Amino acid sequence: MKNIIWAAVYFALATIITSYFIKQGAALYSSHNKMILSANIAGAKWAIQIIAAVLFLNEKKWLFIKLIAFNCFIGSCFLLPYTLFSTIRSVDCSFFASLIISVLFMIIIYYKVVQQIAISKWWFWSWLCCLCIAIYLQTTIVFVIF
Repeated sequence: MKNIIWAAVYFALATIITSYFIKQGAALYSSHNKMILSANIAGAKWAIQIIAAVLFLNEKKWLFIKLIAFNCFIGSCFLLPYTLFSTIRSVDCSFFASLIISVLFMIIIYYKVVQQIAISKWWFWSWLCCLCIAIYLQTTIVFVIF
């Protein structure tokens, strides 16, 4: 039960921080709908992992979900410098730099989670695949960079 509560707390905090980050970067989005789409894409990769864990991990599922929720929270915390410092925010590149740093740390932490609880590396590679799809969608549909 403790793992479920902590997972909910970490995901809730991550959602609040990420939503604030998206709101602070509002000028970079072409519409309010793109902001909502961006948030949904960001959350979808976590939702896919949670659903897969519930379906396939049996006794390790809630520990895994708690640890990836903590990973999500840590990744969101790396977005905070952009949201808190207006001088940094004045540079559009800092928005994307915050995202890149966040993603790099989440990749490392996610890999360590998989190792720590001794589950198949498939979990790491499946999340990394979801992450690549999310990045592709963000860059092509939300920000139309490519």
